[in-house]
Amino acid sequence: MIATTLALGQLRRSPAAFAGPAVALCLSVATLTLFGSLFAVEATASGPVGGEAAGPGLMVIAGAFGEIAVVVAFFVVVNALGYALRRQQRELALLRTIAATPRQVRRLVRVQVCAVVLLTAVPGWALGSVAAGQFLSGLRRMGMAAPDLRLPTAPAPVLIPLAVALAATLVVALAASAVTARKFTRPTPAAALTASSTEHRRAGAPRLLAGIGALAGGVVLLRLAATRPPDELDKAGQAALLGSLVLLIAIALTGPFTARLLVAVLGVPVRAVAPGAGWVAQANLRGYAKRLSSAVVPVALLVGLSGTMLIMTNTAEHAAGADTGSVTSTTDVWLRQAELGMLACFAAVSTVSTLVAVTSERRREFALLRLVGAARPQVMRMLTVEAALITTVGVVLGAVVAGAASAAFSTAVTGSPTPSVPLSACWVVVTGAALLTVPAILVAGTRAVRLPAVEEAGGGRG
Repeated sequence: MIATTLALGQLRRSPAAFAGPAVALCLSVATLTLFGSLFAVEATASGPVGGEAAGPGLMVIAGAFGEIAVVVAFFVVVNALGYALRRQQRELALLRTIAATPRQVRRLVRVQVCAVVLLTAVPGWALGSVAAGQFLSGLRRMGMAAPDLRLPTAPAPVLIPLAVALAATLVVALAASAVTARKFTRPTPAAALTASSTEHRRAGAPRLLAGIGALAGGVVLLRLAATRPPDELDKAGQAALLGSLVLLIAIALTGPFTARLLVAVLGVPVRAVAPGAGWVAQANLRGYAKRLSSAVVPVALLVGLSGTMLIMTNTAEHAAGADTGSVTSTTDVWLRQAELGMLACFAAVSTVSTLVAVTSERRREFALLRLVGAARPQVMRMLTVEAALITTVGVVLGAVVAGAASAAFSTAVTGSPTPSVPLSACWVVVTGAALLTVPAILVAGTRAVRLPAVEEAGGGRG
């Protein structure tokens, strides 16, 4: 009961701190509801589900289309929850100092996670149901589903996808929160409180080892994609896309090291152009490597997944035009475009919510800068340089992943590791990443620096 009261009280006091996880959890429930509803359509259909044009049933389409989307949804949930819980590290450490046991703190975190999942269940179900209807309409329009197919209205087919989506999301969220909470409750109360006001510069060995393992797994998947025969284009594409996601997970795990290294390299020309703001921005980003990694990973996710899908689709279309033995149908292109839209939506939401949260919590830091003589325009110039560096690092990491995945796919489809790159579309992705990243940081930063400096500097971290 006490844990429940404390957890709900924290949610009421700091709803903004849980906005990112709430959006991620809502999208996760929506995604699972979407594809669960498609399974329910086929399971309850009284006649054939395929249209005149063809082929695989809804379950096959939903499985092939949805597996990547579900993994991405869970990845976004884990990333958002991990960061939200790290923001609470000081509060959790203070609870430890007033005799709360590690088990009680972990129970409080579980209650918070369960509360947020339950709060997002209905909106997620509604969003997923609407998306399922739109997707089914698209399948009927493309001839991949029978014209008379509709979403079921009976209680069981409607509620079962929601129940499965809720259970799966809850399991993933609790597992992610348990790992993060354990890191906070393992040290002594005094050590936890000290760690909450600083940031360790080095990632732990288990995290680095997990990152290396994910990197190896991504390479194996790309190798598998590259060795698929040309007539198994869909399998090659799914393996390449899954491989790109695993590589992005490796970047997330090794992010504090990788991002700091890139900032050190890219910061050299930035310091030459803007000596004052550039030096402070680079020092901030390198000094807070975990915060930098939290900001960079969503940008890399957006660029990596979108770039991979665009380049693979373009390569397949060119292969179809050059080789009569290779076929890329209109329906295949439509499915890839729909998948690209969903993945881009996930990555964009993750990017904006994470960057706003990362910037907003730096209110005390900005206040201290102003108290030692920095004017608000100087703080905003520093933030602008930081935003440019974060965008560049994220784009570089995402481009490397997209290049590796599309090269593997091109090898399978054309026999050459050189894919057909749609430069204009890729520039749209890069521009979109910049338009999401820079304004999100600057808007959140503008709101943060407007607050009274003395009041914010004297308070705890926001």
